[in-house]
Amino acid sequence: MLLLAALVIGLVAGITSGGKLGNAANLAFRWPWLVIAALIVKEATALSSLSRIEGIQYLYAATLALLVAWTVWHIERVRGVWIVAAGAALNLIVVLANGARMPVAPALAGDLVERGHSGQYVVMGPATNLSWLADWIAVPAQLGGAYSPGDVVVALGIATVAFFATRRLPEPKPAVGETPTRIVIDPP
Repeated sequence: MLLLAALVIGLVAGITSGGKLGNAANLAFRWPWLVIAALIVKEATALSSLSRIEGIQYLYAATLALLVAWTVWHIERVRGVWIVAAGAALNLIVVLANGARMPVAPALAGDLVERGHSGQYVVMGPATNLSWLADWIAVPAQLGGAYSPGDVVVALGIATVAFFATRRLPEPKPAVGETPTRIVIDPP
């Protein structure tokens, strides 16, 4: 829910400051189905009975690595996506440092406290590595309950991408000595 809120905030900020929603259609993502598939796998490993399968956390870590790689691949193409890549990389680092599971603060873990771990999540404890990168940021349950600093950075990145997506890119200026692609003759 945090990511959806970030998307809406970025679009609204872009539109209210002079951008146009139609400009977002000019975003040129490569292989967008890859992101959709990765997000479906990520949610399925958390919210379905797949979360009970031992080893499923490695599939989650692989999809997270795929999302990091995809965002890095788009840094030159999509303004602001580097922020998404940085946040996703923070999440990947903490997940890899904790056996392919995202640690969650006990106060925010709910039923997870009784089980210890489920799918890609594990209750944070004394043996948790990089706990400051784990899910410890409390938000209202309607927005998801617990987020990591990486999630917050991803959300800021999504808002930034959405904001810039409403803007037209300036036409590139020709290099010195190069003829412009458009020749405009102003009548006298």
